Amino acid sequence: MATIARERPCWSCVALAVGVVAAVAASFAYLAVDWKQLFGAESMRLMAKFVAEFFPPDLSPAFLAKATWGALQTFAVAAIGTLLAAVAGGVLALPASGRFGLAAQLASRLVLNFLRSVPELVWAALMVIAAGLGPFAGTLALALHTMGVLGRLYAESLENAPRAPEQALRDAGSGRVAAFAYATLPLVVAQGIAYALYRLEMNIRMAAVLGFVGAGGLGQLLYFHLSIFQQAQAATLLIAMFVLVFAVDSLSAFVRGRMLPAHA
Repeated sequence: MATIARERPCWSCVALAVGVVAAVAASFAYLAVDWKQLFGAESMRLMAKFVAEFFPPDLSPAFLAKATWGALQTFAVAAIGTLLAAVAGGVLALPASGRFGLAAQLASRLVLNFLRSVPELVWAALMVIAAGLGPFAGTLALALHTMGVLGRLYAESLENAPRAPEQALRDAGSGRVAAFAYATLPLVVAQGIAYALYRLEMNIRMAAVLGFVGAGGLGQLLYFHLSIFQQAQAATLLIAMFVLVFAVDSLSAFVRGRMLPAHA
């Protein structure tokens, strides 16, 4: 009678799990979180009082118009920043995919790695110093970080695209640019648009956060009203953030869902 071989335990997986649990436990011990004080009766009373101050939200026509303007400004910052990043990232993706030699590939990848390694908040702080307070600084910050992300994604898409159609056109006498435009670009453009739409979703949320460092939009309004303890107005702005993010996420998901199956 044949015996069933027992699988050997994955000791490296066990060690990794134990290491993660130990790191989490060490983090709690290092931070010395006072759970008793956090969930004490007085703390819970103060938290409940703080939350209650957000209700009811300020729904006056004047403030709703102000929140709407801030939402439009946040959307504009994210949209323009994403558009600039998609164009510039596409340009950098060409050398990063190895189409212009090893030296150009290494240099462009170094630039892309640097751009995306700096968080958006850091870029925003730098751009506020360079360009002043306002939505222009937020637009530049989002464009710089997103350029690094999209450039790398576009470069990988170009690397993974089959070269046979482009080479066939080149062998038939087509120029280098025309062969790329008619053979390789149609294979990656749908995926590239999907990447850009996904980054737009993320940039909408980040554009709201960048307002806390003076980059305009809903975030700057929220920071202002929280700093002067106007929680009712802050609640309205939080609702406006949710509505804006939900609308953009839903629209982007719909467009990507309709576009990708057609190019599968």
